[in-house]
Formats: sequence, structure tokens, C-alpha cells
Amino acid sequence: MTHALELREVRAGYGRIEVLHGVNIDVPSGALVALLGRNGMGKTTTLRAISGTIPVHYGTIRLDGRRIDNRRASTIARRGVVAIPEGRGVFPGLSVRDNLAIAHRGGGSVSSNDWESFLGGVRDAFPVLGDRLDQNAGLLSGGEQQMLAISRALAGDPSLLMFDELSMGLAPIVVDQLMERVAKLRDAGRTIVLVEQYLTHALKLADLCYVLAKGQVTWVGEPGELKHMPSAAAFLTA
Repeated sequence: MTHALELREVRAGYGRIEVLHGVNIDVPSGALVALLGRNGMGKTTTLRAISGTIPVHYGTIRLDGRRIDNRRASTIARRGVVAIPEGRGVFPGLSVRDNLAIAHRGGGSVSSNDWESFLGGVRDAFPVLGDRLDQNAGLLSGGEQQMLAISRALAGDPSLLMFDELSMGLAPIVVDQLMERVAKLRDAGRTIVLVEQYLTHALKLADLCYVLAKGQVTWVGEPGELKHMPSAAAFLTA
């Protein structure tokens, strides 16, 4: 099995405060890996270390065999790593169309045919966005903004997608719509790292689960194994 992403003994944090204490994670190519654990256990910090928004103090991170630890975030993004942060990732003062156009141009394509194809894909995935192309993104609902953030992330055909609490603060029916899209991306062979508060969704979608506690991996295995662990609730609930 080939690994799209490899973390080895990664230590990282904020200033002098170390949050990750030797994290080891393997993300197989084309798989969806869920990072689970209580709040404050290092899940978001792991995504930030991968994306280059915080420094790695020790250890290595490899994407498709090439080291990306302590590279600039822009360099890592150009290599195909896209993170959708908690709290959305859109330009609220711009229209939905302009948000998509900026992401599309950033992906390196200027072809009008490519743009129309991309826009058609957005409409197919999230029809509500097609009806709101000329509306400011800041006026969208939270769920619609998250749909827009996912659509923007796909504009550059990323090699690795990372979702941080995709469902945070959203109604269950909207969460179901978003998770359906994530499932389709997984089924299409995308490599995905998912940090998710809804354990049911995470276990349903994941090929592999890692549980983090106090900045360390305390368990790794398939979702079916985790479902039947008597102690699962103790270290997964907030």
C-alpha cells in the first residue's frame, strides 16, 4: 500500500507550547482517514502542521514521498494540499461567482471551457450555489458557505483534502448533504483527512481512524474495530 501522506515523530505547537508529542500517521493514497479525539487533543494542530501554518519542531512530514515539513504554506498548497478550516474559508465581501473564479484562476486554469466545466460541477454538487452566484458569500447560510468552501478547495484538483470540523454549528440535514459530498469525493479516489465531531459520520466514511489524546496517537485501526471497543466513548466524547 502506498501512502500519500506520512508523519513521523512530529512535534509541533505554538511558540514554546508543544501540542504534538511525536505523532505518527500514515494516510494511504485514495483513502479517507479520520482524526478523532476530544477537544484540545491536537487534531487541528496536526492539520496546521501538515499545511505549514505552524512550524514543525521535530520529525518529518512527507507528501508522496517528498518532505513538506517547515515549507511555506503557499509551497505546500501548490503541491496539492488544501485545508478547509473550521469556520469556513470564503471571502465574505465577494460574490459566490467571484469566490469561485479566484479559486479557479489560482488553480492555474484560464480556459473559459474549463471555467464553465468547473462551474457546472459546482452546480451539480450544490444546486443552491448555482442559484446564488451573484450573492455575496457573507450572506450565505453557514452550510452554504461550507459548500462554497468545498467547491473552492476542489478548483485546483488537490492531491490531499483536509476537513477540520466540517459540520461545526450546522443543522443535521445540512451536515448530511456535506457528508454525502465528502463520500463522493472519497469514492472518486480523493485522499482525505477528516477531523469531525460527529462520530457516526466519521466512522461511516473512514477507511482508517486515528485517535489522538494529549498530542499523541493512542489508537489506530479500522472503524469497525473502534465501534466495538467498550472504552471508545471514554476517549472520543468531549
